[in-house]
Amino acid sequence: MTARPANAHQARLLRLLRDGGPNSRAQLGDQVDLSRSKLAVEVDRLLETGLVVADGLAASRGGRRSHNIRLAPGLRFLGVDIGATSVDVAVTNAELEVLGHLNQPMDVREGPVAVFEQVLAMAAKLRASGLAEGFDGAGIGVPGPVRFPEGVPVAPPIMPGWDGFPVREALSQELGCPVMVDNDVNLMAMGEQHAGVARSVGDFLCVKIGTGIGCGIVVGGEVHRGVTGSAGDIGHIQVVPDGRPCACGNRGCLEAHFSGAALARDAEDAARGGHSAELAARLEGAGRLTAADVAAAASAGDATSLELIREGGNHVGQVIAALVSFFNPGLVVIGGGVTGLGHTLLASVRTQVYRTSLPLATGNLPIVLGELGQLAGVTGAARLISDHLFSPA
Repeated sequence: MTARPANAHQARLLRLLRDGGPNSRAQLGDQVDLSRSKLAVEVDRLLETGLVVADGLAASRGGRRSHNIRLAPGLRFLGVDIGATSVDVAVTNAELEVLGHLNQPMDVREGPVAVFEQVLAMAAKLRASGLAEGFDGAGIGVPGPVRFPEGVPVAPPIMPGWDGFPVREALSQELGCPVMVDNDVNLMAMGEQHAGVARSVGDFLCVKIGTGIGCGIVVGGEVHRGVTGSAGDIGHIQVVPDGRPCACGNRGCLEAHFSGAALARDAEDAARGGHSAELAARLEGAGRLTAADVAAAASAGDATSLELIREGGNHVGQVIAALVSFFNPGLVVIGGGVTGLGHTLLASVRTQVYRTSLPLATGNLPIVLGELGQLAGVTGAARLISDHLFSPA
């Protein structure tokens, strides 16, 4: 993709076609503030660039039927969602429909060179399957703060060796296309906003509970990143005074008391302490426990696992309640690997938030699980790069 929209009107048309699919000139005209003649000029210019193509006749609205137009069907975006313990890579078309998706275990602590070798191999596998000849752009999510204008991770607590690594520049050279980089939870929020549970909401919070905990903050339809890219780093808000030591160097952080890693550790302690026969059996069989084991044990009625989930949900709810009182969002979305804990976790979070936040803020506040699962991050990554490419150069 070499062409970019020449002005804000063209950018608006491209985004409308991305979000709404093929459309007629007349229907597009209903959504943009342009005269019919000016709209025709801008559409014709986009057709000349090859970014959009004609797509058959539109339904009649009386008079001469107009043609549908759509984004070029050959456009391909790469979405990469790097987590602490796994990586998701997907190819989308211009409308951000996922055409192919791969997931592999991966340890982000191996460093950027090893991780990106794996990412590039997965991208090559998707390309070799015939889904894409090449990529017109790529969005990358990483599990730590990002200096967004440069596409560089900044002092990420769980990513040794990544501080200051030129992710955008390095991957752009390897992939041969433009690249944008953001925090993984921001991309999860963008994914749910584009194709998930937050489609019609302008102001919402998206909380990701995985190996760590973070929060995407969307204000007026736009992600709020903060001055240094660390907005939403709620995993390091203190929930227990002088509590457990955290990887960030402080004590009592939410992440230290409830995250995928903390839950697995607590479950192993409970199993070894004789508090749960179910967890002990799983530990003996596998040699270690994960949040998925706790979820499975809870589903089997294990009281200890249910209590661990409820206690963790209370801690998360404590933090979200403060955020709700401060920000007054229209929706709270809970996503990430630990959402396998499902409605036990959700009920605990809701109870805490509805009990402790102001009624004015919670009276019509849905707190829901995300809809997209593993595809939220890669969809948001494709949305990020398309937002960049569908903007005037």
